[in-house]
Amino acid sequence: QYLPRQTTMSFRPRGSRGGANQAPKGYIPGLGRGAAGFVTQSDIGPARPKSTTTADGAGGDDAAGSAAAGSGTGSRAAELRAAKLAMQKMQKAQSSSAAAVSAPFGVAPAGYVAGAGRGFGGSTHTDNDGPTGSSGPAMEGSLFSGKDEGQFDDDDDEADRIYNAIDERMSSKRRKHNNGNNNSNNQSSSSAIGDQFRELKEKLADVTEDEWAAIPDVGDHSLRHKQKRREDVFTPLTDSLLESRSKLNADASAGGQNALAGTAQVMDGAATPAAGFRTNLSGLAEARSTVMSMSLDKMSADSASGQTTVDPKGYLTSLSSTNIASAADVGDVNKARLLLKSVRDTNPKHAPGWIAAARVEEAAGKTAQARKLIMEGCEVCPDSEDVWLESARLHSQDQAKTILAAAARRMPNAVKIYLRAADLEHHDSTKKAVLRKALEANPNSVTLWKAAIELEDADDARVLLSVAVEKVPHSVEMWLALARLETYDNARKVLNKARKHLPTERAVWIAAAKLEESQNHGDMVDRIIDKAVRSLDKHDAVVTRAQWLKEAEAAEASGAPLTSTAIVKCTVGRGVDEEDRQRTWADDANAALSRNAVSTARAILAHSLSSFPTKRSLWHQAVDLERKHGTASSLDEVLAAASERLPRTEIFWLVRAKEKWLAGEVDTSRSILTEAFKANPDSEPVWLAAIKLEWETGEIERARVL
Repeated sequence: QYLPRQTTMSFRPRGSRGGANQAPKGYIPGLGRGAAGFVTQSDIGPARPKSTTTADGAGGDDAAGSAAAGSGTGSRAAELRAAKLAMQKMQKAQSSSAAAVSAPFGVAPAGYVAGAGRGFGGSTHTDNDGPTGSSGPAMEGSLFSGKDEGQFDDDDDEADRIYNAIDERMSSKRRKHNNGNNNSNNQSSSSAIGDQFRELKEKLADVTEDEWAAIPDVGDHSLRHKQKRREDVFTPLTDSLLESRSKLNADASAGGQNALAGTAQVMDGAATPAAGFRTNLSGLAEARSTVMSMSLDKMSADSASGQTTVDPKGYLTSLSSTNIASAADVGDVNKARLLLKSVRDTNPKHAPGWIAAARVEEAAGKTAQARKLIMEGCEVCPDSEDVWLESARLHSQDQAKTILAAAARRMPNAVKIYLRAADLEHHDSTKKAVLRKALEANPNSVTLWKAAIELEDADDARVLLSVAVEKVPHSVEMWLALARLETYDNARKVLNKARKHLPTERAVWIAAAKLEESQNHGDMVDRIIDKAVRSLDKHDAVVTRAQWLKEAEAAEASGAPLTSTAIVKCTVGRGVDEEDRQRTWADDANAALSRNAVSTARAILAHSLSSFPTKRSLWHQAVDLERKHGTASSLDEVLAAASERLPRTEIFWLVRAKEKWLAGEVDTSRSILTEAFKANPDSEPVWLAAIKLEWETGEIERARVL
């Protein structure tokens, strides 16, 4: 059924000798043009070894066909090979029979060469079949007769493999189907294996709780568990131990002493929870105290300073205000972890990424994980001060000292590391030792010198400052601190040296003026400030008028009003237009007064009145200043000056007279009003003020006369 169809045609040769409707004897349709039946080599299958042929040549084909048919595995490939070999045998038999039949046109004469008469020569073919005969080797067999019978190539092997894979797949399905039918037999065999351990399981009922706890854990030496071991391994209890525990708990509920803390026991199968459960309240109290003690121990262990941060009195109250993380907060923390992990993986040398990751873990309550992350950051970024300082902050005090010591060895020029290490020390002697070690590595650090000097007394500080000004001569604070600790003569020498090293620093000049003021050398104060302004201008030091006014306010705050007044006198008019001076100075005085700089405001108004002596608004402002912040004598001085500058203004005369009358100086008040009469003889307010003065003092007759 697998033989291919042979292509045949109806052929009737004209004038054939075998009859009009019969083909010549031995004729095979299509054989002359090679249209005999054929097969492809992929259909034949893999090559088979040739069987030994017999003498007549037919036994070999029969043996091959029978071998192909008999040795097949029942697959389609084997059946195809058998069919193709049978077809080849049939074709060979047809060719042999055609050669045996005598030629239909008779026997050719001796020496006859077919086709020689029409120019065809040189043919080595000498059979009697003519040009269309099939007895020659070129026309014998099928189209693929050039190969030995039974020989196949790689395509045939590939086809065999494909068919064999299909057969194997179908066989495996059949095996699975057959295995499903045999499950009952397998179950019976497995149950038989389980019966072998029945006696051993029954002996577990006699195992006590102590013996069960003494059973060692099963060791697992695989690589997976070596890489990540479980922290806790729990062995499940047997039913007998659980039952004994339940009995003990029932006895404790009835009044026994062996209570299982914090458990409840069902009794008699009661349906209602109120009647069926008995809770051991003492066990709950013990459990609560245990949890509280664990929380306190954890807080003490997590303290970075080595001391507990728990308030014993307000601990229970603070529990009510404890924030419980919601699902959204947990999600935000997880997102932050992923983002920071990406930052660390992308740029591991980025120190802020490690610090942020550690702080996220700290905020989430995972202090151990935060410490682990920050220590990894110290290894990856060993040259970052911030990473080391963050690591010291997260660890305890002793560990922080060790970490900072390693950081100092790694970065000897890190000033912050030494300062933090000094802060962790509790005794001044150890702090001094740390800072002196830091100064040996960083002699030009002003911050370290300041920290070291603050720990010393006056004499030792003077010695350190004398060294500090040599190491850091550009530090103004060192010069000024040394000048404050020295005597008057030595302070003048120190300030002169400082002025040479720092010619553009105004603080040195102001300090010199304060020094002279402290010695009551008022005339020297004005000279020093005036010289300072000219020297700074000479060295192109840019100091604005606002900066000078701030210096004046600072000098007043430090207790040097003369220095403040001298600064205002020399600098208040710098950079002010001629037409804006009165308004600008008035605003400056009000601003200084709002900052409680009374001496500065008084100096500004005094300078303004010297430039504008006839401006009534300025005199009113000065009088208000003295009335609110000055003394009676200073107010009288301002009023006298105002009356002298503006004699036609009655208000200043009247206010001065009233102040004297309130002070009890009636005669002085009368003399002031008399001078006011002379300056303003026709002023009605002056006459009324004089009459009122006499009336209030009981001089009725004088009042009537006036």
